[in-house]
Amino acid sequence: MKRQFLFALYQTPRGKLLQTMEANYLKRSITVSCKQQQLQIGGLGWESEFVDFSLYRNYLILDGKAMGDASALKVTAKAFNLPIQTESVDLVILPHILEFDARRFQTLREINRVLKPGGELIMLNFNPFSLSVRFQFLWDRKLADSWRAHFITKARVLDWLKLMNFEVLTTAEFGLDSYTIAHGKFELCFGSLFGMAYGVKAVKRQYTLIPLAAVQRRKTKLAAAGLSFEARLHKTDDHG
Repeated sequence: MKRQFLFALYQTPRGKLLQTMEANYLKRSITVSCKQQQLQIGGLGWESEFVDFSLYRNYLILDGKAMGDASALKVTAKAFNLPIQTESVDLVILPHILEFDARRFQTLREINRVLKPGGELIMLNFNPFSLSVRFQFLWDRKLADSWRAHFITKARVLDWLKLMNFEVLTTAEFGLDSYTIAHGKFELCFGSLFGMAYGVKAVKRQYTLIPLAAVQRRKTKLAAAGLSFEARLHKTDDHG
C-alpha cells in the first residue's frame, strides 16, 4: 500500500476528525525543549497544527519526496538510511510511516541509532481491526490496496520497542469521535478494538552492565590469631 492512502483518508469526514485528534495528541506529547533536536520521518503538510516553528528551529522533517510544512527544515532521504549522526536526536516522530515502509525493521534500527539515550519516540499507526479504515477505498475501487496493507498490531509494536530497550510512557486510542491517553501499555477495552488509529510514546533506555570480578578468599585475622594462641598453649605445656 502506498502512502497516498493516508492523504486520501485525511480528506474524508472521519479522516479530518482523525487528523485533528492526532494533531492534538502530538502537540501534547512533544515535551522536549525547543533547543533540542527533533526529527519527523514522513511529511504531512499540516505540521503547524502541532509544532510552532518560530520556537522549534531545530525541527527537521525527513521525507523521500520533500513533503512537509513549508516553514520547517526539510531533507530528502530514505528512512532506512538516515543521514544523521549517531545519538544526536532528542525526539523522533513517526506519523503513519511503518505501515507503508517495506524496510520497517531497518528503519526502526536507524531510529534507535540516531536517538540519544533518554530520547523519546512518538509513533502513530492505524488500527488493523478498524473496519472504517479497511473499507475506506471501497467507493474508489481500491479495495486491494487497503486489504494488502501492512497494518501493525499494538502488541507487535510493543514487542519491537521492548527488544530495542524502549520504555512505553503513554499510549493513545483514536476512536470515531474522541481519543483517550493512558500511562503505560494499552488497556483492553471494547472501544479500543474499533478505533481508527493508535499512538505510542516511548523513551530509549540505556543500561550499563557492571562486570563481576572474581573475589579471592582470604584468611581472616581471627583465624590467624586462633592458630597463634593454640601454638602458645603447646609451647607453655612443653615448658611446664
